[in-house]
Amino acid sequence: SVKVLDASTLSFGTRVRWFAICFVAGIVCSILGTALLWLPKGIKLFAVFYTLGNIAALASTCFLMGPLKQLKAMFEPKRLVATIVMLLFLVLTLCAVFWWNKKGLAMLFCILQFLAMTW
Repeated sequence: SVKVLDASTLSFGTRVRWFAICFVAGIVCSILGTALLWLPKGIKLFAVFYTLGNIAALASTCFLMGPLKQLKAMFEPKRLVATIVMLLFLVLTLCAVFWWNKKGLAMLFCILQFLAMTW
């Protein structure tokens, strides 16, 4: 049922707790990815952890708003371009490191992920 996907089915404390867990996990993933960047072949680890960090940050707000409400907000006309660009750069970052083996492109896509998320 749709009610299962509504944030109101979870208590406020549970929603805040999971928001904090996902938000902190996102920060930890981003920091860990940055630290791993300096290892040999660290660009792949960086790209994966940085992308996971951004996904965790998105998931954190799902717990506060609820997934359906968040998706509706993300795909509102005023946010549609930013959402599409952000999702595109999430995918392109992983393509750049795993299929195309282009470190510079992966870094550029990570920067563009960040800019799209803040947009």
